Amino acid sequence: MTTRLSIICIWSCFILLLIMGIVMVASTGLSAPAPSPDAGSSTYIIKQSGYGMLGLTLALGLSAYDYHKLRRWIPLFWVACVILLIFCYVPGIGRTINGESRWIKIGITFQPSELAKITLMLAMASWYTTHREIAGTFWKGFAIPGGLIFGFPLVLILMEKDMGTAAALAMSGFCVMYVAGVRGWLILLSILVGALALYIMVIGNENRMTRIEAWFDPQAFSQGAGRQQWIAMLAFARGGISGVGLGNGIEKYGNLPFAHTDFIFAEVGEEWGFLGTVTMLTCYTFMTVAGIVLALQTQETFGRILTTGLVCTIFWPAALNMMVVTSMLPNSGLPLPFISYGGTNLVFTIAAIGLLTSIQRHTPHIPPNYWPWRRIKENPKL
Repeated sequence: MTTRLSIICIWSCFILLLIMGIVMVASTGLSAPAPSPDAGSSTYIIKQSGYGMLGLTLALGLSAYDYHKLRRWIPLFWVACVILLIFCYVPGIGRTINGESRWIKIGITFQPSELAKITLMLAMASWYTTHREIAGTFWKGFAIPGGLIFGFPLVLILMEKDMGTAAALAMSGFCVMYVAGVRGWLILLSILVGALALYIMVIGNENRMTRIEAWFDPQAFSQGAGRQQWIAMLAFARGGISGVGLGNGIEKYGNLPFAHTDFIFAEVGEEWGFLGTVTMLTCYTFMTVAGIVLALQTQETFGRILTTGLVCTIFWPAALNMMVVTSMLPNSGLPLPFISYGGTNLVFTIAAIGLLTSIQRHTPHIPPNYWPWRRIKENPKL
């Protein structure tokens, strides 16, 4: 697979997912509470379409822009990102919704953690490009990039009670460090320390412990903490192979909370059935594989590491969301990329596609005959 074919695959899967997302937001938005007293149910589809157009415009602009020029601005981006994350805790600016302080309002309302995803991937890629020869050392290869550049903003996100985004971003960071050449035992140690920290945070919070208990037995908590996952399983069961038809789902009408955001995948299963969920899963899989191929064929260190990070910021949230909705993980409140309703997430996730396109257009790539199986096919003696 050439880099051109890879980016075509990424864009094709992305466009298909975006269309599916807008259609599902239109369907689930009909039953969702109105975003404001004077707004109708059609507000969701109008806003989501507008966010999609804004994201596409940003992606097309980034795809034409040489991403190398962004390196000079990365320190400024990182500082601005940290300041915006701190604003989440400032009264009058930060907004708390459903017990989570992940939004700020400065003219517009948005989530700084979504901006942090791209900013941290840029910062990590730039650091490891500059220090690629000593990526295996403790201080400059692990402690400074992992503990300060990446770890500090991650802690701010975690303190917002946004554990889902923090977990997905942490997994993306570990993947970047592995590709950059950080020692495996340091990454493993970080994962263990992170798991221990999450364990302490869970057992010290009654609400989180209830979510864990509900995860083990959603039916027993079907009227409380396990309601979303229990109703989601009923939605999948009702959908069967081919689904009940677009717009014909019933669980979204008051039964399934956040059917247009975090649990929209359950409505995909009910209305489009097994075939619809597999189609969606296939798109994410192809997009991820194409992104990995693009990273492998990128000769330049900055482009290769950045590609890995951007692909992970799409893959991990998608994987964790679908695992939560299918009760493979406890409920964590994480949107499904390109599908769930939400402006900040959609715009910046689409922007990541634009950066991937810029990398494909402005970076030298390894020729296709680099791949071992092609070399063996051309020369059986190898």
